[in-house]
Amino acid sequence: MGREAAGPQAEEQQAAGPQAAGLRAAGPQAAGQRSPETVHNRIAVLRAERGISRRQLAEALDVHYQTVGYLERGEYSPSLFLALRIAEYFEVPVEVVFSTRPFPRIGS
Repeated sequence: MGREAAGPQAEEQQAAGPQAAGLRAAGPQAAGQRSPETVHNRIAVLRAERGISRRQLAEALDVHYQTVGYLERGEYSPSLFLALRIAEYFEVPVEVVFSTRPFPRIGS
């Protein structure tokens, strides 16, 4: 499933920002603080384990590569549909990728 050729719709979606890509703003955040509605994720860890770049993941999900960055940094929360597609891509249950609580640090 590749990305469609660039055209008016693709440009419109990029101009519309992350919300058009199935994302919700995580809310205003002070330095180092998270919104109560923050969705924590392991996308970066799963990508690194599999040697997948942000661009490769974005192409597989048919989203802009910056969308993956927004998700990894916790700046935006995915729609349910996008969260399920990410879990399916990595072939793991959605709760392995996403949580309402911070994941424990590896090695802690």
